[in-house]
Amino acid sequence: MSSKQDWIASAGRALRGTLDIPGDKSVSHRAVMFAALADGTSTIDGFLEGEDTRATAAIFSRLGVRMETPSPSRRVVHGVGVDGLSAADGALDCGNAGTGMRLLAGLLAAQSFDSVLIGDESLSRRPMRRVTGPLSTMGARIDTEEGGLPPLRIHGGQALAGIDYTLEVASAQVKSAVLLAGLYAEGETVVREPHPTRDYTERMLKAFGVDIDFSPGFARLRGGQRLKATDIAVPADFSSAAFFLVAASIIPGSELRLRAVGLNPRRTGLLQALRLMGADITEENASEHGGEPVADLVVRHAPLQGIEVPEALVPDMIDEFPALFVAAAAAEGPTVVRGAAELRVKESDRLASMANGLRALGLRVDETPDGATIFPGALQGGTVDSHGDHRIAMAFSIAGQLAAGDVRIGDVANVATSFPNYDGLATGAGFALRKA
Repeated sequence: MSSKQDWIASAGRALRGTLDIPGDKSVSHRAVMFAALADGTSTIDGFLEGEDTRATAAIFSRLGVRMETPSPSRRVVHGVGVDGLSAADGALDCGNAGTGMRLLAGLLAAQSFDSVLIGDESLSRRPMRRVTGPLSTMGARIDTEEGGLPPLRIHGGQALAGIDYTLEVASAQVKSAVLLAGLYAEGETVVREPHPTRDYTERMLKAFGVDIDFSPGFARLRGGQRLKATDIAVPADFSSAAFFLVAASIIPGSELRLRAVGLNPRRTGLLQALRLMGADITEENASEHGGEPVADLVVRHAPLQGIEVPEALVPDMIDEFPALFVAAAAAEGPTVVRGAAELRVKESDRLASMANGLRALGLRVDETPDGATIFPGALQGGTVDSHGDHRIAMAFSIAGQLAAGDVRIGDVANVATSFPNYDGLATGAGFALRKA
């Protein structure tokens, strides 16, 4: 897609079929990182071939790690060990990947060489103080632009010390950065969270042989450990599956099977919220891939009811709120969201972006500083701006399937960063979606 690609979404047909959703982005990032740091050779199957994850893989290649791509979605990573990375010959470009930048900050803060992390225009507006703060407490030296924004200039050669740190804001990315730095730190590193977040890092470190103690809201490891190479099967990305779960729930006559979707309990808040709204979603063929629970999800159209989203679910569905807003637009009765201020500092201000977009399609949405109330109604055609946010763009591609007229969605190029060929998969299932 070009840098300013738009979509036109219009009323489609019932969604049918079996879909293979691309690999989990969060797991793909971590699989490459940990395989690079391991002793030995690891094979990653199901690697997400998106721009974000490729950016992370490219960074490790520039840090001296040899990788092979024998086929799409497969990587063979020849690990260099925790002490084997080498300095890159220039800035390391994370693209749009907040996960990549924040985790790399923790890892590179412990190296003997200096590094600079840069990103695209969107990532360059995202706050990094929440990660540079605890890393500085450990002894890291990281310079940022005014306001704590990227680029991150990381000074190597610092002796890190383990800390017992309680996060101010629940964030799996910050937790992971501290744990990665903790692998190199003197003594023990403990991270505590105000609310439990996704434990991908903890599960995968354990799969790579690290002795790590973790439970919801808590993680502890000691420095000086080495990683042992292992093979990883990346599950299908739940956040990507979320758009099809919502679409099939609200488009009459739909029935979809989404194969081998990752169901990490800290990731599936949307699944619980949709079921509270009355969604018909069942799990089949449950198994485990690389320490992560997976299952086929079978979703059928069902009438949804508006709800007050339990605040306890918010941390476990923070990336899925754009899809939830569209489900709420098609429900019976208002849906109330509270405790989601984190949405204002994602790739875009997702609360404002979704509220303004739904208003442009004729609905009433009342915003609050940490949430919104969505009043359902008949969606009209119109023009919405995704603000370069892939999840906003995909959410409105669903809304367009129920709208009375065409919905033009502006600036959709970043969809490729997390969900390559989304439009192809969507139109194959029954969406009416085309490039403008």
